[in-house]
Amino acid sequence: MRAPARLRAWLTGPNSDPSVRARFWTEVEGRPPGDPRVRTAVRGIGRVGWAADLLADQWPDGHWVTPGTSAGELYMPKYVATNWHAIVLADLGLDRSDRRIRRTAELLLDRWSSKGGDLSGRSGEICVTGNAVRTLIRFGYLDHPSVERSIAWIVRTQKRDGGWHCFPSRTGTLDGWEGLAALAEIPEDRRDAAIRRSIERGAEFYLQRHLAEEGATRYPPWFRIHYPNQYFYDLLVGLRILTRLGYGADPRLGPALRWLREKRRPDGTWALDAAHPDIDPKLAGYQYRRPMFPMLLEPLHEPSRWATVEALAVLARARAS
Repeated sequence: MRAPARLRAWLTGPNSDPSVRARFWTEVEGRPPGDPRVRTAVRGIGRVGWAADLLADQWPDGHWVTPGTSAGELYMPKYVATNWHAIVLADLGLDRSDRRIRRTAELLLDRWSSKGGDLSGRSGEICVTGNAVRTLIRFGYLDHPSVERSIAWIVRTQKRDGGWHCFPSRTGTLDGWEGLAALAEIPEDRRDAAIRRSIERGAEFYLQRHLAEEGATRYPPWFRIHYPNQYFYDLLVGLRILTRLGYGADPRLGPALRWLREKRRPDGTWALDAAHPDIDPKLAGYQYRRPMFPMLLEPLHEPSRWATVEALAVLARARAS
């Protein structure tokens, strides 16, 4: 996919973040990892830009904000403690080749492994475990025993309808996207029959609902673009997962893809609509009782390089399917 020259320059020029440049070259234009432009962008991640800014506040042992002496202190306060930084740094493209990432990954693995050896022991919630697995796979820990056992836990806790749920329920919810997102990180040649079947069932759960149809009332936050997403769902999250899994040509993605195209601004960019936590208290069924601190890499309601490269990558995969 070839973006207009002005937009391409905005996403790949010297004022852009190296994480955006790397994603544009690989996911939008389809360049291989060995391409000189890709390699240059990847080398810059963690040295300059968003990832470098986040890492500048990291403590020597790998934590942020709170000391990290217990599982809970890696999670609270939202969305600035260690867990939340790790999710974003994985999204930005860092991995265990960076010693700063190794320190954080080892903290998560040490604090969150239950007696059974997986990462579900802290809460038994798909939002926590799924995010941890997705993050650690991106960091390069697919072969770690705790990650392997956690993948089995995700497959085992999938609901009969193909979805997942963070709260006790016999049915899944679109908000439980972290299970499918974690499985999507496993390379195809590393997926056994159980994982492949779980992915197929999970994808069907989302496709049957056109990524947004749950309950009698449209849920407004799902139709807003956010980043970081942390454990919140929106249509761009769903589109990212389903197109990465190869379902871009499925006609049931049509409404969500139209929504994405309609969100494009006249200048060809996309903007961030809201910061998390972004919920509708009347429809969500729960409220927050603790202080929270939104994390933002870019200002709201202005052209967003991250949202734009994300949207362009989704559209490129949909065209290629």
